[in-house]
Amino acid sequence: MRFKNRSEAGIQLAVLLQKYAGDDLVVYALPRGGVPLGIEIAKKMQAPFDLVITKKIGHPGNPEYAPCAIAEDGEPVCNHDDICYIDNKWLQEEINRVREEIKRRREKYFGEIVHPNIEGKTAIIVDDGIATGYTMLAAINEIKRRKPKKIVVAIPITPEDTARELRKITDDLVSVEIDPFYLGAVGAYYDDFRQVEDEEVISLIQSLKEKI
Repeated sequence: MRFKNRSEAGIQLAVLLQKYAGDDLVVYALPRGGVPLGIEIAKKMQAPFDLVITKKIGHPGNPEYAPCAIAEDGEPVCNHDDICYIDNKWLQEEINRVREEIKRRREKYFGEIVHPNIEGKTAIIVDDGIATGYTMLAAINEIKRRKPKKIVVAIPITPEDTARELRKITDDLVSVEIDPFYLGAVGAYYDDFRQVEDEEVISLIQSLKEKI
């Protein structure tokens, strides 16, 4: 299975998500890559759209490796085998720094920090793919704090083992394909997987507002 681009992947997910069309729901995208998909789903479902902003925390000895991820207010999701060797003071300072960066990013995208009330509603969390899973786990934990009735994760392609784990902690996982032989990189499933820039995120959100 390959997708032309993220928008096409979002359209295909929107078709599969029609079983929730009668629900009172909110669509959440993980920026930046999940935004084009989430916008397509929100348009198709005629649902409110928001972001659940997550960010990885790089290892002090190797910033390219991220043993933790956090969302806006939830607790960090970490590989405990790795963080037991990291200075706790450094880690807490980095968590605080990243939280401030997340707040700045939300203000840049939306102009103000306002979260829709989703208590008793269905929350659909969307991303363009999944690798280590830390950012998605952080997003799920963040949304759980807001007490939705259901949490549905929507990802175009999901590794089979990851799918099993996600189904344990959510109400549903919606994927175009569950791949038992995952290719190891999200971009391997897209013809066009260019990086989504902040300006595109802002433009997509504005275009959705104009259609409402």
